[in-house]
Amino acid sequence: MGLVVQKYGGSSVADAEGIKRVAKRIVEAKKNGHQVVVVVSAMGDTTDELIDLAEQVSPMPAGREFDMLLTAGERISMALLAMAIKNLGHEAQSFTGSQAGVITDSVHNKARIIDVTPGRIRVALDEGNIAIVAGFQGVSQDKKDITTLGRGGSDTTAVALAAALDAEVCEIYTDVDGVFTADPRVVKKAKKIDWISFEDMLELAASGSKVLLHRCVEYARRYNIPIHVRSSFSGLQGTWVSNEPTGDKVEQAIISGVAHDTSEAKITVVGVPDKPGEAAAIFRAVADAEINIDMIVQNVSAASTGLTDISFTLPKAEGRKAIDALEKAKGSIGFDSLRYDDQIGKISLVGAGMKTNPGVTADFFRALSDAGVNIELISTSEIRISVVTRADDVNEAVRAVHSAFGLDSDSDEAVVYGGTGR
Repeated sequence: MGLVVQKYGGSSVADAEGIKRVAKRIVEAKKNGHQVVVVVSAMGDTTDELIDLAEQVSPMPAGREFDMLLTAGERISMALLAMAIKNLGHEAQSFTGSQAGVITDSVHNKARIIDVTPGRIRVALDEGNIAIVAGFQGVSQDKKDITTLGRGGSDTTAVALAAALDAEVCEIYTDVDGVFTADPRVVKKAKKIDWISFEDMLELAASGSKVLLHRCVEYARRYNIPIHVRSSFSGLQGTWVSNEPTGDKVEQAIISGVAHDTSEAKITVVGVPDKPGEAAAIFRAVADAEINIDMIVQNVSAASTGLTDISFTLPKAEGRKAIDALEKAKGSIGFDSLRYDDQIGKISLVGAGMKTNPGVTADFFRALSDAGVNIELISTSEIRISVVTRADDVNEAVRAVHSAFGLDSDSDEAVVYGGTGR
């Protein structure tokens, strides 16, 4: 039996009973002959509570100290889980991200992994121990400061360790039974997907699916680490994410799923001179503020004025920073005004099969039309169609598109055990 990396989310270790349940599952894997490395998130809402506490003390906490605070949550989880495993008669050692050899850049609150040097983990495994690693954290390469990896950081920790240790699989345990054709909190008849390619999963993750985060899937694809997404609350098989189907041959579906995202906002730059270099100046100002943008649409310029409008979407949390950056650059760019709208939602249809199946686009827009949903922006790739609508229309739009492409299950299959879908 080979080495397995298991990751457990906050809802799986939310309380003492949850930790003991997870410990039994880990010991079972050990008894089956596997070497086991476990990555844990903070218990339940611990991270959110620490963030709230920091904001009560300081409206703008320093990045270094903020990271030092937030990493405490995972350290609590790893120690308690190691205790629970020892109580079951097996040896376990807990490690912080730094002790596990997770080396990152120096960007606090959203660091990226540069390297993983898991020497201490290998020693623990060679001695017959189960290794428990605190997720979401590492240590900066230059200053040796504690860093956090941002949203989905524990998933990324798990995949990075799986790659460094040459694991057979990275098992991501969450509070749903796998990856579904839509968010089970919105579409009760969503179907569980048995296998999905890295390519399709990357598009779903980038489009708002919260079961796996984009960075985690990207890392797994780069190092060809199969991911098995499953629930820690049931014994059911989950969803395999890999280059090739695992187990019985599974045919690639035309449509993999429908994702949605209501965490974005839209900025429209009004009255931009329609000449070379203007769009570059706008997006340089945004990039210099370290803001990632998603969809971009430029209108045809008015013949009488030679001016155009450029709209783009970005995370709501970055909205104020983007507005400030563009206002500072207004004199050099020469636009008229800015419009900000945070009451939008994005709906995306994803599937590698749409490349060779004509009519998918027409059916997608027909479903939205029949549901009375107005479209504001459109973006496409070879395997994805995304539209921006009013936030209030998102849930209805997702259900309409899901039904239109025959993705509905015959029964209410999707169960969210922990209440969050993550």
